[in-house]
Amino acid sequence: MKAPVLLCGAALALTLAAPVAGEEQKLSGLSLQGQEAEEFLRTARVVDREGIGKGITRPEKLTLTDDKQTLHAAWKTIDVHKPGQQRMERGWEFDFRDSWKSEVAAYELDKLLGLGLVPPTVERRIDGRVGSLQLWVEQALTEDDRAKRKLQPPHLPRWNNQLHNVRLFHQLTYNTDFQNVRNVLVDPTFRVYAIDNSRAFRIQTQLMVPDDLQCFSRSVLEKLKALDLPLLEEKLGPWTDKIQIEGLLARRDAILALVEKRIKQKGEGVVLFY
Repeated sequence: MKAPVLLCGAALALTLAAPVAGEEQKLSGLSLQGQEAEEFLRTARVVDREGIGKGITRPEKLTLTDDKQTLHAAWKTIDVHKPGQQRMERGWEFDFRDSWKSEVAAYELDKLLGLGLVPPTVERRIDGRVGSLQLWVEQALTEDDRAKRKLQPPHLPRWNNQLHNVRLFHQLTYNTDFQNVRNVLVDPTFRVYAIDNSRAFRIQTQLMVPDDLQCFSRSVLEKLKALDLPLLEEKLGPWTDKIQIEGLLARRDAILALVEKRIKQKGEGVVLFY
């Protein structure tokens, strides 16, 4: 599915679902953030679990409690790596990877860039299995849901800019599942989240779809420029190998070169946003 072209901060008419009556009384979005969320995910007891029923990685929805609050989280244990050329369901792929480790790495990278797109995610061992545990975005819609229910976001420029950040993140991490409309969530406040990053962090050095990148956050670009091998090995090293990080840095360089090209073509005021 080809994504629509978005103008930088323009009031493009996109539609999203409104909360169902009464939903505002329930937990919505992320109940915890940052270190508080990470600590909860690492230590809270598992009191219930169920299959999510979507996705080929067979994730589960866990119910966790620390006796103060009870929250949900997505649990993944898949860890597949097929070096070389492989025929997959979407055609041929090189160095196929689908791993829970990429979910944790995506969250750590998100923090470095200040995007706030990836819900808090940690590595954890549960019942003898190691995997990623990601805080559940409560009362959220998928992009697929959005297409079926129609309400406009209250602030269209902010909404568009969030989508530009999602596209940047997918291209930077080479997430081959980026076109899956179920992998973008929207909470009742129209905050956007990028989930299902298990197929990210491939070793390719080029961008998947450069044309997806038209507008860029100034603050994110500054943080993008600051990334280097030592920093990424420190922050992402437990869940990625060196060749994955080198691929990430090569794609970062390609994005920065693309930004300069866009600015020369259209002007800084059209390409960059705050």
